[in-house]
Amino acid sequence: MSQVLLTGATGLVGGHLLRMLLNAPDVKSIAAPTRRPLTDISGVFNPHDPQLTDALAQVVDPVDIVFCCLGTTRREAGSKEAFVHADYTLVIDTALVGKKLGAQHMLVVSAMGANAHSPFFYNRVKGEMEEALIAQQWPRLTIARPSMLVGEREKKTRRRDAPCAAF
Repeated sequence: MSQVLLTGATGLVGGHLLRMLLNAPDVKSIAAPTRRPLTDISGVFNPHDPQLTDALAQVVDPVDIVFCCLGTTRREAGSKEAFVHADYTLVIDTALVGKKLGAQHMLVVSAMGANAHSPFFYNRVKGEMEEALIAQQWPRLTIARPSMLVGEREKKTRRRDAPCAAF
């Protein structure tokens, strides 16, 4: 029976993953700290705080596995600093909490083209995040590098991404 820590549960990927985990017979418990409360979900420990770091600190029970589905765009974040906080700092914080609580496997959603030496800011931050996770020497680390994520979101699809949804 797995005990799971999931961050990003209010987003596109994390929301789908949360629903899958809730239906998985081998999942014993789910801790899903979020910035805003989960709605219409029961059976999940959901501390929430706009800064997320404080919500993460409330997760104290042991976990076996960590799923991190945090991610945004620089435009949605509002600044480079806010983007780095969401896509680097909070991901690393999630990993550190998971390790402290005994997790042996970390799974993280990164991005196609992630590279710490990229001239492109987005790809560089994703690559730096990956390198920081690798440096933590997880017994098992899975990094998913999807291309653009398309799906139903709470917020309207970004206008510049709408043409891509047709493909």
